[in-house]
Amino acid sequence: MNIEGLLSASIRYGTPLLFATVGEIITERAGVLNLGLEGLMLMGAFTGFVTAYSTGNLWLAFFLSMVVGALFALIHAFMSITLKVNQVVSGLALTMLGSGLSGILGRAYVGRPAVMFQPVAIPGLASIPIIGPAFFNQDPLVYIGYVLTFFLAWFIFKTKAGLTLRAVGEEPAAADARGINVFLVRYIATLVGGGLTAAGGAYLSLAATSMWMENMTAGRGWIAIALVIFAAWDPIKAMLGSYLFGFIMSLQFRLQATGEVHVSANLLLMLPYLVTLISMVLFSLNENFRKRIGAPSALGVPYSREEKT
Repeated sequence: MNIEGLLSASIRYGTPLLFATVGEIITERAGVLNLGLEGLMLMGAFTGFVTAYSTGNLWLAFFLSMVVGALFALIHAFMSITLKVNQVVSGLALTMLGSGLSGILGRAYVGRPAVMFQPVAIPGLASIPIIGPAFFNQDPLVYIGYVLTFFLAWFIFKTKAGLTLRAVGEEPAAADARGINVFLVRYIATLVGGGLTAAGGAYLSLAATSMWMENMTAGRGWIAIALVIFAAWDPIKAMLGSYLFGFIMSLQFRLQATGEVHVSANLLLMLPYLVTLISMVLFSLNENFRKRIGAPSALGVPYSREEKT
């Protein structure tokens, strides 16, 4: 088995998960739970493809996909932050909206090819044996994922703005008492997270393939939600987890293609979603589990100024 090819494919499979996961980390660090990642990724994939197909401008397509993702996340922000509805219900509604809307609007584009990002080798680094071709001979969006991950890790844990973000997710009443606009911070975090999540979807239609297919995210949004938990809301761990999932996806496809394993492909494809389901159940039902893995204390809890003590 070609190790370089396997690692390279792992990075490509893991990159859309990485964008979605770090986007959700930003959102949840502010105390907002968004389960609409699947819908956001689909809208990002659709917007990116249609823009690239219509204009041929890949960077415009990538940017507009993030804008559309932020606008859709604004719906969730308004519902959960301003109207204080149940965040789980609002997120699931966003998933259904994005899935349905992208499916209906995208029917006219099924099977049509468009331009896509091509690999760009980084001089020197790409020549490193095994690691070089896998990590440094990728498309530009992969490199953006590298930089974004380390930037967000620095931002969250090393800056005053990052401390503000975490304070709003941990103790919003205390943050409010110190003059922090809790609602504004939560709105910004939700919109930024939505944009990054949509970027993960755009990767699928702009770099992983050059075609649009209905439901092309294939549940990656749900996997990203599980990765947030496994990464303990840390962007660096999210990167490792995303590429690990990418490696598993790449490996299972290659094993099935070569006939080296006789386990049902459907069983292998089911495993990531089974892990996602188990983690979500534990997270929802067990408060001690949430505390042990470092979940923001106010995650999923609407904030009202009247409730301050």
